[in-house]
Amino acid sequence: MAGNVLLKNIQIYVENNVIENGFVKIEEGKITELDTMDRLNNTHFSSEVLDFNNQQVKVIPGMIDVHIHGANGADVMDGTRAALETMSRVLPKEGTTSFLATTMTQSNENIEAALTNIASYMEKQEKAQAEILGVHLEGPFVNGKRKGAQPLEYIKKPDIDLFKKWNKLAQNQIKLVTLAPEVEGGMEFIQYLNEQGVIASAGHTDATAEEISVAVDYGLSHITHLYNQMREFHHREPGVVGAAWLNNDLMVEIIADGIHSTPEAVQTAFSLKGKDNLLLITDSMRAKCLEDNKYDLGGQPVIVKKGKATLEDGTLAGSTLKLGEAFKNILSYTGCSLEEAICMSSRNAARELGLYHRKGSISVGKDADIILLNQKNDILFTFCRGEIAYKGD
Repeated sequence: MAGNVLLKNIQIYVENNVIENGFVKIEEGKITELDTMDRLNNTHFSSEVLDFNNQQVKVIPGMIDVHIHGANGADVMDGTRAALETMSRVLPKEGTTSFLATTMTQSNENIEAALTNIASYMEKQEKAQAEILGVHLEGPFVNGKRKGAQPLEYIKKPDIDLFKKWNKLAQNQIKLVTLAPEVEGGMEFIQYLNEQGVIASAGHTDATAEEISVAVDYGLSHITHLYNQMREFHHREPGVVGAAWLNNDLMVEIIADGIHSTPEAVQTAFSLKGKDNLLLITDSMRAKCLEDNKYDLGGQPVIVKKGKATLEDGTLAGSTLKLGEAFKNILSYTGCSLEEAICMSSRNAARELGLYHRKGSISVGKDADIILLNQKNDILFTFCRGEIAYKGD
């Protein structure tokens, strides 16, 4: 469906309240009007109409995934337009309307091919699919001691000149970099990223709490997949986890799948970080949307059993989590409100990426990135920039 759309008799979760029995007008990909039904004026508005009278449909902002490697058989590191097309078309089924295409530690040649491909794809991306907002460069500037599924042979020390080359290839679309602050050159690299307006994130790191504190002074503002592949909390050395819990200058990613983090661990993070400093991500790999089988990640075999992805040695290797599932899980694990879950699935990412003027909430003038939910929070429709990208049963 293209063109103008009118959504009627819906419950709308706008920025600071909920509009009961409301309407939303969408024109040329933007939200142009929203209010209660008694204020609806159909004059001079030719449109497709979706009327949800008596269906108790909720409308929330589209979800933003800042950490995702792949889905439905495709991976960002494939370096092909077809891979990005596959991801962009399948992600609206889980409520994701935009994302950062996430690379991983690999050879320079493979990373450069992926970056060039992403930049090229972004130039000509269609509307009726999840929009790529830029690149999340995960590695290779990480700590081998906490490598997880990042191939050890390609890990290297932070290199500003190499990053400059890569960002040029990416047409300056690298928005977030996961690195280990404690390795040689890490603090200077963080400072450089901060000066360039690129989000510096601590991940795959063995930093102490004190080193994280110093890194924050240099410009660190983000933590990659809390709890996973980082120095754990200890009562005599709080580690990365303790620093992440307590420092409100840090936006913290969480994989709310019950595998990477137990429900209790997710609840602890929410209790300490609150709705404003926690970010739902998937960190999903190509096996998402597919059956249990053997796949690959960064050239390494990955076995998926009952939705759990591991390397052959048992190391967790990304996830098969869907962001819509993470949204339901955070509600269940923490007892948070729908409004709080929206902050963690949409608003926080848009604000951190400097895109809140067009993403992250339902507001006049913003992109019509919208999800329609039933009372069980199942996805009925996903709109990406005003066009239906997914329609449920």
